[in-house]
Amino acid sequence: MKRFIPFILVLCILVLSFCFPGIEVHNSATSTINPADTAWMITATALVLIMTPGLAFFYGGMVNKKNVISTMLQSVICMVIVTVMWMIFGFSLAFGDSIHGVIGDPRTFFMMRGMLGNHVWKMAPTIPILLFAMYQLKFAIITPALITGAFAERINFKSYVIFLVLFSIFIFSPLAHCTWHPDGLLAKMGVLDFAGGTVVHMSAGWAALASALYLKKRSEVTHTPARITYVIIGTGLLWFGWFGFNAGSAFGANTLAVTALATSMSASAAAGITWIFFDAVRGRKPSAMGTCIGAVVGLVAITPAAGFVSVPHSLAIGIISAIVSNLVVEWRTRTAIDDTLDVFPCHGVGGLTGMLLTGVFAHKNINPGNTTGNGLFFGEGHLFMVQLVALVGVSIFAFFGSLLLLKITDMIHPLRVSAEDEKLGLDLSQHGEKL
Repeated sequence: MKRFIPFILVLCILVLSFCFPGIEVHNSATSTINPADTAWMITATALVLIMTPGLAFFYGGMVNKKNVISTMLQSVICMVIVTVMWMIFGFSLAFGDSIHGVIGDPRTFFMMRGMLGNHVWKMAPTIPILLFAMYQLKFAIITPALITGAFAERINFKSYVIFLVLFSIFIFSPLAHCTWHPDGLLAKMGVLDFAGGTVVHMSAGWAALASALYLKKRSEVTHTPARITYVIIGTGLLWFGWFGFNAGSAFGANTLAVTALATSMSASAAAGITWIFFDAVRGRKPSAMGTCIGAVVGLVAITPAAGFVSVPHSLAIGIISAIVSNLVVEWRTRTAIDDTLDVFPCHGVGGLTGMLLTGVFAHKNINPGNTTGNGLFFGEGHLFMVQLVALVGVSIFAFFGSLLLLKITDMIHPLRVSAEDEKLGLDLSQHGEKL
């Protein structure tokens, strides 16, 4: 019977596509859509999408040669599964009519109902709502993909698919709604998260830590990276796509997008150079791996702050985040936690650091949409406390929620592959393929 479940699911999707053709067009006589903003957001949407293949290369180059395909596929499969979910009910869960500020009503945009024409989302009034939905989809795709580095080389692929579905529904969607929907709990608190510090990086980071703890150590903990050149290529694709990730979150071709682009570039560069300098102080050679990891950590940390801080302060965020994450990576290696590719120290801790530093360096002059207040650096403490409360709440929710979902997944289908399959490698044991 289990063999027929995927076929039944595909059949259900096919039936829904016939029942809900989505041909209704909603055109307003007073359209606010701006062609320049629309063109930029189409570009930004494409940029964010390329980050997931970039992540596949980034992670794939770090693992053992026998696990490269499996690790890369774990990122790519998110593009397939999450997209279908998003079109049916995912967008509604994140941005549908608010249910107590926690989750969206899945009926609001079910099967993308009412998305054609010049209908707009109220927080992005100059672009079509369908474009807004497609842009946000790319965030939903990459978030569960980020987690995969923590349990690389030992997870059953079928179980991973189940987990990513559950994570997308019960962790990502509520956090996206709470943070980015105007009626969300965190949004009403005044939490500032420009492009995904809480929604993407903290949620993925805490889920990664939960996964590493739940799945325990690999049989072979030490390994040689398969292709450091893949890591370099992945870093380039991630950095390139991140301009859509952060600058696109301005939802228009405007000065705020330029600010976010500049702060993203400077924070990433500052973090990359800090990482290798920090390694050098401790007697290590400047490495390609360290440079790449540092640059990505800087991008992670600036994500929540990109549209709220100045360029000089983005440099500070990059430097601080690189040092903090580097120290946490060093600490993690001395523990029994087998976070294969250090997802929690880099993405989780990077996101945490960025959220807190947003509360330190944000200023209303950068973004008039910041109605919460200025940061601690400017003598005001309210915003910092709001960010701190959100950080604690999101951390608890993401960590323990992910632990619960891992347990449920394990009950449905074993999470770990057998010792024999792990030794053989996931490329062959899970997919029947090899480099």
